[in-house]
Amino acid sequence: MAKTTYLTEEGLKKLNDELDHLIAIERPNISKQIAEAREKGDLSENAEYDAAKEAQGLLELKISKLQDLIKNARVIDKSQMQSDIVQILSKVTIQNVKNKMKMTYTLVAESEANLKEGKISVETPIAKGLMGKKVGDIAKIKIPAGEAEFKIIDISI
Repeated sequence: MAKTTYLTEEGLKKLNDELDHLIAIERPNISKQIAEAREKGDLSENAEYDAAKEAQGLLELKISKLQDLIKNARVIDKSQMQSDIVQILSKVTIQNVKNKMKMTYTLVAESEANLKEGKISVETPIAKGLMGKKVGDIAKIKIPAGEAEFKIIDISI
């Protein structure tokens, strides 16, 4: 059974746009490359043909994975979310207990993660450690350097 992925409407639109691009633009480009390579003669010694066929296989795999992801996606209705506990799409401000450094992250699906925008995947150790916590709770999270403690300062949607 395929895994359900929870997305924002924006995230689902982005995936659909990428899928449309792969099908409408990339697929015809690769077909054209295969046809051009085929015209060059002997396929048994044609590196261009082999490369184009391999690219086609990778593209079809990517299209298939995107189609599965979209098919199993559920759009989250923010109006139905609680802001008193950390969950997917929560915007969480945390403070490192040791060095007092504050960070704010929005917990999103893997496909929407973008650290520059402060969006981290719910699959990351930090996000997993924060899930279900409330303001004031301390989350003990395993990090590469050992274990860190983060205090939940604020949760919003």
